[in-house]
Amino acid sequence: MGLLSSLLRRRSRDRSTDRRGALELLATFGGAPTLSGPAVDPAAAEQEQDRRINRPTAPRRGHTEPAGGWSPVDATARAPVYQAITGEIGGLFPLLAANGVPAVGARMGYDVLSGGAFYCHPIEWLLRGIATNPNIVIFGEPGRGKSSTVVALVLRMMLFGIKTLISGDVKGEYTPLLRALGITPIALGRGSSARLNALDLGPLAARWDTWSFERQREELAGVLGRWTTLLAALAETQGYSPTVTDELVLATVLRRLVGAADGYTRLRPITIPDVARELANPDDTLWAEARFAGRRQFLDHTRLITDALANLVTGPLAGLFDEPTNFALDWDAPIQSMDLSLLRSRGDQAIAVALTCLGSWSSMITDLQDDGDVRVVVRDEVWRQMRLGLRAVHAVDSDLRLSRAERKIQLLVMHKPSDLLSVGAAGSQEFAIAKDLLALCSTRILLGQSTRVADELATELALTEREQDVAGGWAMERRGRALWKIENNPGYKVQTVLSSVEMRVFDTNAQLRAPSPGIPGLTAGSAAAAG
Repeated sequence: MGLLSSLLRRRSRDRSTDRRGALELLATFGGAPTLSGPAVDPAAAEQEQDRRINRPTAPRRGHTEPAGGWSPVDATARAPVYQAITGEIGGLFPLLAANGVPAVGARMGYDVLSGGAFYCHPIEWLLRGIATNPNIVIFGEPGRGKSSTVVALVLRMMLFGIKTLISGDVKGEYTPLLRALGITPIALGRGSSARLNALDLGPLAARWDTWSFERQREELAGVLGRWTTLLAALAETQGYSPTVTDELVLATVLRRLVGAADGYTRLRPITIPDVARELANPDDTLWAEARFAGRRQFLDHTRLITDALANLVTGPLAGLFDEPTNFALDWDAPIQSMDLSLLRSRGDQAIAVALTCLGSWSSMITDLQDDGDVRVVVRDEVWRQMRLGLRAVHAVDSDLRLSRAERKIQLLVMHKPSDLLSVGAAGSQEFAIAKDLLALCSTRILLGQSTRVADELATELALTEREQDVAGGWAMERRGRALWKIENNPGYKVQTVLSSVEMRVFDTNAQLRAPSPGIPGLTAGSAAAAG
């Protein structure tokens, strides 16, 4: 040990005495570089050096003042200060650089990685080339903040003049927001007097006289095409898949009933029962125009689709979509909603049919609006509608593809990717179309998911391993946490922040906190736990 200590002391002593300067080190590798330039006066250089070193600065502990305590310390005198451009700083400190999302639109919360605020404006993202379409799809398990994220987005987008239409509020989750804004939602179902004609003319009838003949023909063709698709989709809900001939017959009947075939200047309002009666009792002109050999051949061919439409009139949705519309939407309001929570007692198929009717009706109404506004169309549990058949899937697919042209932001709300894959048998056409719907939504909001669902998301959306961990791990630790994916850009870890007022309005567990009947002070949740 003594010998080792002696050697270490000698080596340390040699290092302390054998110190070489920068010029000596450079000489070892070929000499110091020579710089060409004007001669420098040694006296002036020494004076400049003194001026730099002896600049006025605060003492290490600051200047003292009578009864004033210590003054602030000049930090630059004790620590070096470096300057660099933003690009260099972003490379050296990537987690301190701001994200690439522009600071415009709804302020949703903060980006956990950068610490900066996170904004959402799908239209601006489209115009700036960040996204290829304005559509949004949001996934999340129940209780992870799906509804509050959607409501926060549409509420804050109102500040930018963007209005919202809730095309079917299945659980009544958006009704508190409307009531807080002084708007009464339109409720359909048990105990409600509201009726919605699925074949309502809407603004078409009011503006018909102001249009030229060419404009009339163009607008009517679009509406009749949408109605034909709707009736065919409703027939599929009854187990019958309409043929091309059936669709031709439906289009012919609709054109005759609305009054466009006989040159009337005013369009006639029609309902689904009118179509069913026309099919059941055709005149000679109808079957001849549809190119049938006779009345009997017409009746035999259209019997199934006639019965399918008739079942809608007498089935669980009787009176809801087969009577004239008895309400008017206030299109100047920042938000409107169709509350379907009263339909839950009639079964899933009734809700799916209602969503199909509402989807077609709201699309037609918003298409004919000339106010130039951009609207968010929220489609909650859209997978219910798509389970009705191929034409229902086609309707959703068409709405997503036309969102840019129609100035709409389609917002699809789902639980997991398999919701889309359950619309048909594997290998079927509806299965293939539904699987590709995610590609029509540039923005994907992924809230907390279980490990199995997170694996599905990773496969369908091509998530990296780190992004998959965010959706299945970090986002599960707190409500409102989500991975925001815009196209194929790296995802953003975003924590949605709600104000105290928003937390009270968006409380989807309010019913669980309601006092249980007959037991004062006991909530429904605690009663269930006690039972």
